[in-house]
Amino acid sequence: MSEETNVQETAAAETISQEAMDNFVSVKKGDTVKGTIVKIEDNQVFVSLGYKYDGVIPLRELSSIQLDNAAEAAEVGQEVELKVVSIDDEKEKLVLSKRQIDGERAWDELQSRFDNGVVFEVTVADVVKGGLVADIGVRGFIPASMVERHFVEDFSDYKGRTLRVKVKEIDRENNKVILSQKEVLDAEFEQNKQKIMSELQVGQELEGTVQRLTPFGAFVDIGGIDGLVHVSELSWQHVAHPKDIVSEGQSVRVKVLKVDPALGKISLSMKAAEPGPWETAGDKFNTGDIVTGTVRRIVTFGAFVEIAPGVEGLVHISQLAHRHVATPHEVVTEGQEVKAKVLDFNPAEKRVSLSIKETEEAPEQAPRAERAPRGDRDRDRGPKIEKIDNPNVSLSNEGMSFTLAERFGDKLSKLK
Repeated sequence: MSEETNVQETAAAETISQEAMDNFVSVKKGDTVKGTIVKIEDNQVFVSLGYKYDGVIPLRELSSIQLDNAAEAAEVGQEVELKVVSIDDEKEKLVLSKRQIDGERAWDELQSRFDNGVVFEVTVADVVKGGLVADIGVRGFIPASMVERHFVEDFSDYKGRTLRVKVKEIDRENNKVILSQKEVLDAEFEQNKQKIMSELQVGQELEGTVQRLTPFGAFVDIGGIDGLVHVSELSWQHVAHPKDIVSEGQSVRVKVLKVDPALGKISLSMKAAEPGPWETAGDKFNTGDIVTGTVRRIVTFGAFVEIAPGVEGLVHISQLAHRHVATPHEVVTEGQEVKAKVLDFNPAEKRVSLSIKETEEAPEQAPRAERAPRGDRDRDRGPKIEKIDNPNVSLSNEGMSFTLAERFGDKLSKLK
């Protein structure tokens, strides 16, 4: 290489160095610069800016949320835009802030998303008391009640998850942003619900999954929306509580009874999706059979006894006992298990006549008293004569006889 060439390269290097110094000198506090992350330590990030001094981003200036380690918010090779916080000539470094640049951009963007109801994705950065925190250029908070449509007891596994949210509330002056995923899920649910409801037909049978139980029935998911199976529609047999028949998560077959788009309600039935009890009862019972059943209802004229799930027969009050019964409550109580005889069975008309007394032995009748001979009975009908110890008084039949004329003669004569 010639001496002339060396002189030219040296001059060029000096020119570049001078340009870098000129650029450096032009940088001042508050300026925005661009650089590349070249190194990450626990509590700071080093950035190459193309200047004489390297840039350093302290942990507190890296993100709008609290970080435990700088690696949570930065990667080597990442291109970043930063704000100059201060210039340290002694240590020959620039103190930079990523947080300030992100925040300035974020507020305008968040305001636009809030005004237009935009749905966007965030990553959960931390789980705190009362909800979740996301870094959206500023600190975004998702209250626990706004995370899911259902209650969540433990959010410990939500850190790192990606959620779709909307800006629920924004207050730049107080540096406050409230986000909601529940609002997004609710809107999607309603949209899907209306679509499904428009396609449902009364009488249609579907497969569903039991979502939750209440004392009055079970809510069943039939493809993204819930319908109610009332407790009376769970089974053909009597059901005290839904948990006696189904459990959460169980797959069930249901029949659509009613669809009300205006109220957003769907009525379902499990028992209607099964063969009716009367359809199969014909092979189970015959006239004359002795059956065991449970008293379900008591009325003034008798008691209804369930002899199979959904099959009730009437025990008429005259068939409750061999003795006279004034009210059925004298003999039976609701819930009581009894034996009864089938007197008549007509599944076509869904009618069963039962008898309890026919299953019990009739009590023996008390023997009748022996009857006296007729002559004796006639004598008994005569006037009883008490014995009187007076010889001058006769109370014999002969002495007591008289004629009507003798008794009423003078009275009758007056009527002539």
